[in-house]
Amino acid sequence: MARPAKLYLVCYNSLQALGWFVALLRLLPCLAPPVSVHSAYAVAGDLICVLQTCAILETVHAAIGLVPTAPLLAFLQWGGRTHFVLAVVRQIPEVQSSPSVLITFMAWSISEVIRYSHYALTTLKVCPSWLTYLRYTAFIPLYPIGVGPGEMWTMYQALPFVKKRNLYSGFFKKFSMSYHSFLVGVLVCYPFLWLKLYMHVFKQRKSKLGKGSRKKRA
Repeated sequence: MARPAKLYLVCYNSLQALGWFVALLRLLPCLAPPVSVHSAYAVAGDLICVLQTCAILETVHAAIGLVPTAPLLAFLQWGGRTHFVLAVVRQIPEVQSSPSVLITFMAWSISEVIRYSHYALTTLKVCPSWLTYLRYTAFIPLYPIGVGPGEMWTMYQALPFVKKRNLYSGFFKKFSMSYHSFLVGVLVCYPFLWLKLYMHVFKQRKSKLGKGSRKKRA
């Protein structure tokens, strides 16, 4: 990898790790009084919207060969989260105070601090083995928690407000459907799409941790 590309990836991943760490620090007080679990979006929502929007760069990284990731997979991961946080949570104040938003943001923040720290240190070739293990193990509980009682429950709660306001009607009428119908379709497909991504990370886990284990045994 060329030195400028390497420097860029270290900077990008380090800034993302720092941003998600700040988001996590803002969310932690929501777990105990006097701060409420209903305050997650108020304390960290804007920052998380910025961080998630900027993550579109990861699709670009994949598309130009800067990282060995399939561009479509990177885009699907980015698109699912960005739709959730910008199209649903940001636009519907009634769901912003739901505990499911806190669950989602906590799961995202913990996983992203680990993931981006791992990427930055791996690029520098100084990543400790414990962080690699954490990167490919923490997702096992965090991903289902973030998706089930987090993202899907939030979107389900948003449905009545989407229907009442006929949200995004100007765009979706071009396709002879409503955003409400689209969101219902998303909820139906979400578990299957998520499971595909979840199994993909399990394959990565076997590859990364298995390789390390074989080296140690050798």
